Amino acid sequence: MNIIAINGSPRKKWNTATLLQNALEGAAERAAQAGRTASTELVHLYEHDYKGCISCFACKKIGGKSYGHCAVKDGLTPILERVAEADVLLLGSPIYFYTETGEMRSFLERLLFPYLSYTPGYQPLFPRPLPTGLVYTMNIPEEKMADYQMDRAVKATGAVTRRIFGSCELFLCSDTFQFDDYSKYVSTSWDPVAKAKRREEVFPQDCARARELGALLVDQAGQVERAE
Repeated sequence: MNIIAINGSPRKKWNTATLLQNALEGAAERAAQAGRTASTELVHLYEHDYKGCISCFACKKIGGKSYGHCAVKDGLTPILERVAEADVLLLGSPIYFYTETGEMRSFLERLLFPYLSYTPGYQPLFPRPLPTGLVYTMNIPEEKMADYQMDRAVKATGAVTRRIFGSCELFLCSDTFQFDDYSKYVSTSWDPVAKAKRREEVFPQDCARARELGALLVDQAGQVERAE
């Protein structure tokens, strides 16, 4: 079983990456419980050289050799190929200015657009269901998302991902801890004591939820296999 997680954060060991790693571990544990060996991979997008969609439409050309696939060849190409072969997909990003990071947005363009056909109902071209999880981290409390209209991006990306891959689980981690030492930065909007307390008490619960997400996606992958 191939399980791949895509980290859209520039940080390799902070909130988003930590949650994705926990999700991978939860997925591997559930696979082992089912008597299966799981191959897990955590990809850091900021390590790779690539661009977003260049609007060449080769993925839509009738009879074209790249129909249903991104024709651009760069640092993202092998990652997209591994995603196409995955049994479970995890996508993670902090929210910057109301949406995913630039690297994650570019990745999503290249991942999702080729599988979306210009037909009535925008029928997907991905050949099978792919259990997918979207992991979002954010500085504000979850109950403030709608006030800042940040829930729009989460819902929109979730809807497109669900259309392409058949399912999509949304995972939100809010009110995150941003710095090791808040005194070094202009950040007086936040209470550093409260932030540290939440990091110590709540973030471990978020990590546990992430492990549960990984396990859930493996269960869904098993259901897909049994249905085939």
